[in-house]
This record gives sequence, C-alpha cells and structure tokens, in this order.
Amino acid sequence: MTSPTLARLRLYTQRITGPAFADPAEVVRWLGAMQAQDYQQALWAIGVRTQGATLADVERALEEGRIVRTWPMRGTLHFVPAEDARWMLMLTASRAIARHRGRLAQLELDDKTLERAEDEFRAALAGGRRLSRAAMLQVLEDAGIRTEGQRGYHILWYLAHTGVLCPGPLDGRTQTFVLLDEWVPYSRELSREEALATLARRYFTSHGPATVYDFAWWTGLTVADARQGLAAVQGDLTSIEVDGTTYWMAADTPREVADEPAGIVLLPGFDEYLLGYKDRSAVLAEEHVDGVTPGQNGMFLPIVVADGQVVGTWRRQVKKTAVEMTFNPFVPRDEVEAWDGAPAERYGEFLGLPVVVGGEVAG
Repeated sequence: MTSPTLARLRLYTQRITGPAFADPAEVVRWLGAMQAQDYQQALWAIGVRTQGATLADVERALEEGRIVRTWPMRGTLHFVPAEDARWMLMLTASRAIARHRGRLAQLELDDKTLERAEDEFRAALAGGRRLSRAAMLQVLEDAGIRTEGQRGYHILWYLAHTGVLCPGPLDGRTQTFVLLDEWVPYSRELSREEALATLARRYFTSHGPATVYDFAWWTGLTVADARQGLAAVQGDLTSIEVDGTTYWMAADTPREVADEPAGIVLLPGFDEYLLGYKDRSAVLAEEHVDGVTPGQNGMFLPIVVADGQVVGTWRRQVKKTAVEMTFNPFVPRDEVEAWDGAPAERYGEFLGLPVVVGGEVAG
C-alpha cells in the first residue's frame, strides 16, 4: 500500500466518495464525532457526505436534537449523535477538565462556585428554555457570580464538559445553551470498556486506515486507552502496512477503491478528512501545510482535494443572490479548471444559491 491509495481509502471510509448517507444524523453517527468549532464550515462537512442535502436539512437535524454540538474531545467543539453525547463526555472530557484545573484556580472558580453556577443554570433553563451566551452570563451576574475576564466562558465550558449544559440550536445567528438532560432525554449508558470499544469501532470503521496513535490523538485519550479500545474490536478490523507503519480499518472495506482515482471535492476547514488524524502526511504534503494553516495559528482553511491529496484552498462569500468563491491552488493553473464545475456547483446547491467563480457563474 502507498500514501495515494491510503488517501483514497480514507475518502471512501469517510463517505466523501462512494455511497453517501440519506440523513445528516447518519453522517455524524458514522463518523462518531465531527469537529465543529466553526459552525458554518461544520454544516458543510455533514452536507458533503449527505446525498442531496441542503443547509436547511442539516440545521433541521440540529433543531430536532438528533445531532448535538458539545465538547467531547480535546476541549474542542464537535457534532456528536445525540444519544451518545453523555457517555462520550464521561469517557473523554475528564482529561480536558484535569488539564484546566489550574486555569480554573487562577480564575478563582472553585467547586463551590461551579456548583452554584450549575444550580442557577438548572433553574434558568428548566422546562426546555434556551438562553444566549449573553443571557447565561447575566444569570450568573444576577446571582452574584462574577463573569469578567474569562470567568464566564470557563464556567460554561466546565458545565458543558460535565454534562450539565450543551449548545442548543441557533436563534438567528446567536448560539443558545440548553440543559443536556432535557435536550437529549434518551442517552445510551455504556461502561468504560464498552465506551472505549464503541468509539474505537466507529473511528477505525469511518476514518480508517488509521493508526492507534491517530485514534489516541482524535479522542484525546492516552495511548494505553486507545490500545485497549483497539484490542476490543480488532476482530472486526483488518490491518495494512504502509512504509512500515500499521494502519487499521474495517475488515469489509473494499480494497478495490484504493486503485480507483478519485475526483475533486471541496471540503470545509477543520474537516475530519484532515484533522481526524495525528499524522496528516498521507493527504497533505509538507510544503503545503502553511497554505492550509497560515501562520500555524490553529485555523484551517477550506481545502480542495483531488484524488485524495490537498491541492489548494478556497474561500467563499455568501451574498443575497449568490455565493462568490475564490481558489488558491498549490498546483499549476491548468489543473484548476475543473474546480469551478461540479464541485463548486454542489456547494451552491447546498446553500441554495448560484455560485460565482472569478466573476462567472459556475456550470
């Protein structure tokens, strides 16, 4: 196996190529969790994997509570299946909380203060109410709990990690918060061993071929925990060797897709295809890293992927009558001609707007 075929297999297992899902919630369930710190970009990450999906379709799944946005891994916002949000938090969030204990202490946020904040929010949100972040902070201030500096943010962050709160649907463009227990009335209950096995199975099935170190990075768990999860489901997986490194994927992954050149797809920033792995070299050449993450500041631009390789970035500006797109290619210009055809049109269909590239409507 080689890096190009490794990339093609990942395109397939992530459902970027091959059979797409019929429902946005199925996409999130398949991938296990999807990075969602950039809300609009994350909606497209679901849309590109859903057959004929529109922006409204994805937002409806969020409004209906079938997809939840919370902080289950690495202290980073993700979309997760609603029924899995609580056990994922219990499995993965404890390490993030432990790492932030020092910062909480600096902000004078002791257990007593955090418990008071929890009580205030439970009273304010009971009965299915939703409050904006500004309103949530006002609840704290009215109760005599200071929110200046980063105190308010860290209170919300902590109570989301402990399963009290989760971000609810947008109210216009404003993020709301809800009580997790009310927003997700049904939650699966898994033991730690079951949770590790479930997460490992989903990861290697949907992200494979991947290494145990990729899995550990993705979850924020220790390598020992990652190995335990992998061992529990190893019988359902198969391994391949690439340059002396062992990669795992579902045993029924069709190997023939590795020999079929893939087309061009426009993926959002922070997409699982790139950020779902500790080692991204199979899809992103070292010389193009700065082009995807300018300044290495943690921000990832939307990417153009051709035959599994990141070959450029793209930007979009949504206006009332059209979405304007521009491309920054890492390859010769004569290889860029196809970008503003079907790939750009699919994004326009998702938004319900015609696409303008370089002053001309795509297609």
